[in-house]
Amino acid sequence: MSRAWGVGLATVATDGAVLDTWFPHLGLGAAPDPAPILGGWSASNDPRGLGGELVQIDIDTDAPPASVADTYLRLHLLSNCLVLPRSINLDGLFGILPNNAWTNLGPIQPERVDEVRAAVMSTGRRLDVSSLDRFPRMTDYVTPAGVRIADASRVRLGAHLAAGTVVMHEGFCNYNAGTLGQAMIEGRISQGVIVGVGTDLGGGASIMGTLSGGGTEQVTIGERCLIGANAGTGISLGDECVIEAGLYVTAGTLVTLLPNGEVVKGRDLSGQAGLLFRRNSRTGAVEALPRSAKWQGLNSALHAPA
Repeated sequence: MSRAWGVGLATVATDGAVLDTWFPHLGLGAAPDPAPILGGWSASNDPRGLGGELVQIDIDTDAPPASVADTYLRLHLLSNCLVLPRSINLDGLFGILPNNAWTNLGPIQPERVDEVRAAVMSTGRRLDVSSLDRFPRMTDYVTPAGVRIADASRVRLGAHLAAGTVVMHEGFCNYNAGTLGQAMIEGRISQGVIVGVGTDLGGGASIMGTLSGGGTEQVTIGERCLIGANAGTGISLGDECVIEAGLYVTAGTLVTLLPNGEVVKGRDLSGQAGLLFRRNSRTGAVEALPRSAKWQGLNSALHAPA
């Protein structure tokens, strides 16, 4: 059994439904005694007409989440880098998390958006709806140290971004996925993917996750790898690997090994280190060969934690 605790504030709809929970105080193990105090909040001027509820919970992260607050605590643990992706139980979270309208005033039930918009406009203000989703932006709940995020809407709560990570404007990181250290993210990190220290995910590149296809293979990218622009992978990479721009390597991709010419499937190379994947411009064949030189790595000044 792995314990975690949190003290936070839940947003509660008029019908009693919990829309979200923010946990400014949380940790692993047993809750401290006395527990941290959360104060200073009042619902009296909330134009959404929603209530708030103080939450103090203790959970078993090996068991499936049991409530909205429980699920939000797990997502906070990930985004605070207190636990690694794939290390806690998130089974069934889609059936627990409500689909909210995420606004500049916080979450609202989608069917109440027009009602709240009218109330807000009567005060001379506007209601901005940024998304309709089960997951909010990470930065509305957690601000990780030493991380740069160019477009906060592209990083979901539950993303694990270690210090030194840079997520550029077209980069994306899903929940239960992320980086272990300095990394340049200009492409997509799908759910369940872990990216090693010193790796560069080029513009438009993607790493295959498990949510859409029903697969069980979880992809890990090693240290000091380079996945070129518009490239991608559905297999794990060991340290010091490169996939050239525009090439997508999947488990079923036929790969010619050089120099011996043996043909294998991509899954047979999953996790191997020191490989360069490229497409032969004459034959169109996908080739893999040992790298002759190590990549020079990331710009240390660019990725130094602030």
